[in-house]
Amino acid sequence: MSKARICDVALVGAGLANGLIALRLAERRPDLDIRLYEAGEAPGGNHTWSFHEHDLDPADGPLVEPLVAHRWPAYEVRFPRRRRTVSTGYRSATAERFRTVLAARLPGRVETGWRATELTPTSVAFANGETVRASCVIDGRGPGATAHMALRHQKFLGREFELERPHGLAHPIVMDATVAQADGYRFVYVLPLTPTRLLVEDTYYADGPALDPSILRARVDAYREAAGWGGGAMVREEQGVLPIALGGDMAAFWAARNGVPASGLAAGLFHPTTGYSLPDAARLATRLAALPDLSAGAVFSTTRDHSIETFEARRFFRMLNKMLFLAGDPARRFEVLQHFHRLSDPLIARFYAARLTPADKLRILSGRPPVPVGAALRALLSRPGQGVPA
Repeated sequence: MSKARICDVALVGAGLANGLIALRLAERRPDLDIRLYEAGEAPGGNHTWSFHEHDLDPADGPLVEPLVAHRWPAYEVRFPRRRRTVSTGYRSATAERFRTVLAARLPGRVETGWRATELTPTSVAFANGETVRASCVIDGRGPGATAHMALRHQKFLGREFELERPHGLAHPIVMDATVAQADGYRFVYVLPLTPTRLLVEDTYYADGPALDPSILRARVDAYREAAGWGGGAMVREEQGVLPIALGGDMAAFWAARNGVPASGLAAGLFHPTTGYSLPDAARLATRLAALPDLSAGAVFSTTRDHSIETFEARRFFRMLNKMLFLAGDPARRFEVLQHFHRLSDPLIARFYAARLTPADKLRILSGRPPVPVGAALRALLSRPGQGVPA
């Protein structure tokens, strides 16, 4: 049996959340031996992480900025009865840029092909027979099955194209819901990465997580052809399923972790309605780096308390999610988002940043409701998962 490796902080999963923690700790605690262990072939996988310019706390901007590969001053939304440009900046970080930054700032500290088989707060056993012992282990391997959260899903498949001719888009299309509705609320998401390169994603707010790549590929290609972006080559593909929260018992969620700290989606840290996770990941990284004590117990209690506080503060978003998923015909869910986008640019920005004021919440709920009132009331009073409160 090989001798156990020793380090100060072992981050299991070299995705966005753990990567940001490692970068923040390396910046503020250079005395620590920080190690990242990734099961896949490369840190960050094959992902694009987007956010709005006001989503980040001011202190987190410098942490995230090196990861940003693309930025735009505004974005579009398109619905059957509403089309507009929202004058809020939009940003995208890429896995490629993420890997470059990790390699430069954490040389020799990222291991790939290491699949964890057992975690405790201070040790990790891997499938390759190695064991790592640390003052603190942080699990950042993404969402796992849990009986303590009531979830629906945002699932997507994106294809990146290098076109033969310029596409002509000045801004991202964050939601194009003029497409045929299927499997819940469907929209197409388009990022103009260069004058001739586009990322086109077919996206669904759906009840179940099942994703058929062949169907989504065909729909992406059909959308591209219909938009006049034919020709060229497909250079990359990504897919994923993000959680959308309707309810949860976060105290029970954390009790089930047996004292192992977590980050990112594994910690339940994501915007309940959009599934965006980068701002929350940056926020946790900054909070952990400020701890004087990075023992497993201190980090666990901090991540647990931060997750529970964040979850409780976002009850309003889970209420909206209930209306979206439970109050109407799945084929007409787009009307909820269409109705929402009647609001002002600043209010929409505060929604995405999860910083709504009481007046914002009243404004969102005002006007003619986009779902039947009776169905909305039944949805709000429902318990979407057994034993899972709102």
